[in-house]
Amino acid sequence: MQELKSLRGQTGVYKELAAAQKDLEGFLAIVSDNDEESLKHLEEEFEKHSKKLDELEFQKLLSGPSDRNSAILNINAGAGGTEACDWVSMLLRMYSRWAEDQKHKVSVIDVLAGEEAGIKNVTILIEGEFAYGYLKSENGVHRLVRISPFDSNKRRHTSFASVDVIPEVEDDIKIDVKESDLRVDVFRSGGKGGQGVNTTDSAVRITHTPSGIVVQCQNERSQLKNKATALKVLKSRLYKMEMGRRKDEQQKSYSAKQEIAFGSQIRSYVLHPYNLVKDNRTDYETSNATAVLEGKINGFLEAYLRKREKE
Repeated sequence: MQELKSLRGQTGVYKELAAAQKDLEGFLAIVSDNDEESLKHLEEEFEKHSKKLDELEFQKLLSGPSDRNSAILNINAGAGGTEACDWVSMLLRMYSRWAEDQKHKVSVIDVLAGEEAGIKNVTILIEGEFAYGYLKSENGVHRLVRISPFDSNKRRHTSFASVDVIPEVEDDIKIDVKESDLRVDVFRSGGKGGQGVNTTDSAVRITHTPSGIVVQCQNERSQLKNKATALKVLKSRLYKMEMGRRKDEQQKSYSAKQEIAFGSQIRSYVLHPYNLVKDNRTDYETSNATAVLEGKINGFLEAYLRKREKE
């Protein structure tokens, strides 16, 4: 039913555009050159449908086997101490705002707070069609330059955080995970809990012995729900690892982990002494850093996909 809904969505847009083209051609044939109001309406309709056509054509770039899937994002603080933890919080907000704009659902799977402020590590699930197809371009190190709010001398600081994006594995993809290969540990949730959250051993950590992958979930009160979510994340990571073995490009990106520090960033966000966000892979940039940090990142995502298509 999910696939049927998706296909109807695609063909529905095509049929709508085909009908609009007929209507516009018919209207153009009868409208007078002196009828400014009708010509203005015609132009507005043309622009509206042209934009829909561009969006439909762009979806051809999202043809990977997992591009339609939801996305699991893991954001880690790198070099920069408390600054880096605060940077993780800012990135979490940026991706959450982007997801809201796309009408996607955001769920926090696991979070580890920083010692003084911010977040050391967070894993979120963004549920929505093509979420992974768009966000896969965010894999890598993100660099922030700004006047530190934690520095009483108001000095400029540079912070780093890494973003890892994997597709959520669909239920119809069979991944054999043996119980004997899993070590399941339960523990008490940390941070702000409320009733039942950090008063019982509801948090779950699963270690997959053959691969060494460790996942955990502590956002639910139920140990069973946390275990189910952790297993879903584990299967997604195993799926990505397997896809990496099949594709040399993915294998290199998965095995050659870069240091989360200067020189390895894919994108720089400069808030002082000027405003500029620039992607080092595509050279796409904007001076409206505030809008980017509010989730307006589609320009960067689309620039990456178009460049990859050309290559």
